[in-house]
Amino acid sequence: MTSPRPGTSSSFTDLPLSRRRFVGGATLAGAAAVAGPAFLANRGQAATDVPDALAGRLKKTLKIGMIKLPGSLPGSTSLVERFRAAKAAGFDGVEMDFPNGDVSETKRAIAESGLPVDGSVCSGHWEVRHTSPDPEIRGKALASLLQAIRDTHAVGGHSVLLVVGKGVDGPEAEIWKRSVDNIAKAIPLAGELGVQILIENVWNQFLYDHDGAADQTADKFVRYVDDFRSPWVGMQFDIGNHWKFGSMGDWIRTLGRRVLKLDVKGFSRAEGKFTPIGAGDIDYADVRKALREINFHGWLAAEVAGGDEAYLRGVAREMDVAFGL
Repeated sequence: MTSPRPGTSSSFTDLPLSRRRFVGGATLAGAAAVAGPAFLANRGQAATDVPDALAGRLKKTLKIGMIKLPGSLPGSTSLVERFRAAKAAGFDGVEMDFPNGDVSETKRAIAESGLPVDGSVCSGHWEVRHTSPDPEIRGKALASLLQAIRDTHAVGGHSVLLVVGKGVDGPEAEIWKRSVDNIAKAIPLAGELGVQILIENVWNQFLYDHDGAADQTADKFVRYVDDFRSPWVGMQFDIGNHWKFGSMGDWIRTLGRRVLKLDVKGFSRAEGKFTPIGAGDIDYADVRKALREINFHGWLAAEVAGGDEAYLRGVAREMDVAFGL
């Protein structure tokens, strides 16, 4: 659908594995409490007891909105305190919201807590969309993405999570090309600053059948990512978001090296709802096996309901149990 751009690879499968690198040093509405049945049943399980354990391959991060400390009015707790709480809870990084986040305060929080920012979520991407039929709105979406890339780079992060749009904005072929053309304008800056643009698989009625069964594949996501023909565009694959629609292990295998980062939440097909990471019925054993098969090393971001330091310790532990960390 699009032609190769200067400085980009002609084939995604030719891209080097060096894109998936470690960087040194939105709350999910309706999620239940973290201490789900699976967590309680497995809380003593060691990583060495988990088949296909991923210890040494994954670093844990979380969305900044999940860090909710008590004893102060909403928004008044300092960013430094929130970073310190996340670190004490067992996380290796934090994902910020940019361009709405405070860059200078984020730098201070990193310096004083010793906890890095690994990436960010592009603010407002649900409302101001790259799939919009209105050129002015697409211009605003591009400006927001460009600023998110700059802000993320400024604080040492290496990725910006992006929801590309919604299926309600037009026929699939139309919004496919429209969004690719618009997002591609940010690739030169992404390459210059070394910040990856990572597309998240979400319930946006695009690239999957929202009313379909649980036997869907990631084939359309593969073609969509490949249309950018750039090492700076990949997937922040959310393991919980599409469990309702297909096998997450098979989706990971299909996406292969396009998976540059992970999001995780639980989901119950039986109940038809999102859950804490350790609850629900996601086949984590197959997910771990698939991640080993594609030789994935990188960041795993929690995206569940937020809470205080003690609560976040539970979230971190659920991640350890599910992935063998």
